[in-house]
Amino acid sequence: MKRPPEYFRAGAGAVIINWQGKVLALERAGMEGAWQLPQGGLKKGEEPLDAVYREIAEETGIRKSNLKHLGSVSEPLVYELPKEARSEKTGRGQVQYWFLFRLLGHESVISLDKGGEFGAWRWLPLSELLELAVEFRRPVYRRLGELFREFLIGN
Repeated sequence: MKRPPEYFRAGAGAVIINWQGKVLALERAGMEGAWQLPQGGLKKGEEPLDAVYREIAEETGIRKSNLKHLGSVSEPLVYELPKEARSEKTGRGQVQYWFLFRLLGHESVISLDKGGEFGAWRWLPLSELLELAVEFRRPVYRRLGELFREFLIGN
């Protein structure tokens, strides 16, 4: 089924924090300086929480057993892609369900696939990630900072 070019893709995203309240930030492979949170689209019939666990595992190697689910955002958050970044796959942007997790155990469970979507990771205060994220993601990240303020440092 061909999608109309003006649709918003359903997705899920994760704010993963360490014991210090810093967020796990991922740098896109081949796009030096483009940092973001783990996120991705929902598959047909997939529940948002299941999708976010799948995306986290695919993008970071972190398994569900290494995460403590701390909360979720009650309303979906939306970002719109710049016109030049839109495609049949991405549509106009994403309507995302967001979840908050704490990493359990050691960060050695984080493993990025060679040649995968992301080339590097690091722990950052969310306020620093806001400076490094592409412009269209920033309003969503600001809202996440407001909603999860009590768990984060540097807000």
